Amino acid sequence: MRRRLGGGVVLLVLLLLFFLPWWTLFASGTGWPFPVFLAGTVVFAAWLVSFPFLMAAGHGQRRADRAARVADTTLGVVWVLFTWSALGGLLHLVLIGLGVGGAGRARSIAVAVAVISAVLLAWGHHEAMRVPRVRQLDVHVPRLGGGLDGTRVVVLADTHYGPIDRAGWSARVAGAVNALDADIVIHAGDIADGTPTQRREQSAPLGTIRSRLAKVYVTGNHEYFGEAQGWLDRMAELGWEPLHNRHVLVERGGDALVLAGVDDVTAESSGLAGHRANLVDALAGAAPERPVLLVAHQPKYVGQAAAAGIDLQVSGHTHGGQIWPFNFLVRIDQPVVRGLSRHGERTQLYTSRGTGFWGPPFRVFAPSEITLLTLRPGDGPTA
Repeated sequence: MRRRLGGGVVLLVLLLLFFLPWWTLFASGTGWPFPVFLAGTVVFAAWLVSFPFLMAAGHGQRRADRAARVADTTLGVVWVLFTWSALGGLLHLVLIGLGVGGAGRARSIAVAVAVISAVLLAWGHHEAMRVPRVRQLDVHVPRLGGGLDGTRVVVLADTHYGPIDRAGWSARVAGAVNALDADIVIHAGDIADGTPTQRREQSAPLGTIRSRLAKVYVTGNHEYFGEAQGWLDRMAELGWEPLHNRHVLVERGGDALVLAGVDDVTAESSGLAGHRANLVDALAGAAPERPVLLVAHQPKYVGQAAAAGIDLQVSGHTHGGQIWPFNFLVRIDQPVVRGLSRHGERTQLYTSRGTGFWGPPFRVFAPSEITLLTLRPGDGPTA
């Protein structure tokens, strides 16, 4: 019964996503010639009917990359069209109330929705596929020793190597990271959609990334759709330190920082033996007076981090919303969508907007990032 109810909700959402753009563009009094109306209706009907099958083929057991590319692109296009169709509908109602526009009002709005959506999709695709810009900020950690002042921490997250072959992009990202001359490099999870074997070429450039003190990785929720343990093994093979509920100690100038990591919060429900978010294990043996930088894929883990007195948590997962206005929906599930925030008396959280993208190859008003955090001792300006 629950599965049927869930399937019914998904079907209603799909119908709404496809219906509103069709209605706005072709059937809301636009008065297009019949061949235009018919062509638009056929296209939307074909999209709607084929979409569930393409998603199942692309992201189900078959993992057919070609089907996934078509399905993911369709989802992004329809989401942007839906968003701007909804805004166009609101504008239509306002213009009706004001008595502006006359008989050509619906057609003008349809054209505006189509043009704005096309521009945003073209720009959003460029934003998704380019090498991310570097976002830099200082983070003041009161318990940090002076010897670690200026420690450069580069954060990658949500690379999502997937159906679109981005091996070249991956190599360029690795080059951008190496140019930052990092002391510590972090990958905060969601490394790929697929298995290590499927994404071997795309992940290979991660092995060229350099750091002075440590390169660490934690699992994200997407690893648990594939082979989480396989990805931990793959990252170790590439020279990274998998923080599978454990920590390493980094030292400089006579001072030390505990660099800890936990599995994603969804790990326990995956059924994979030995996988769950376990902060107690991650900190086992760490001296309590030392500052702690915790890597946890999802920002929502900050509640446990704050309760444990963690100094700084680094997370990803949200993509900054990826395609506006999805950030408002992300905010329902996560305490923070992006940037630096404070939680409790001691804990700060930095949430990356992510380095890659999931699914739809678009980023609209949510740019990707490679983050450079420079650690500073003492109190300072915080979010």
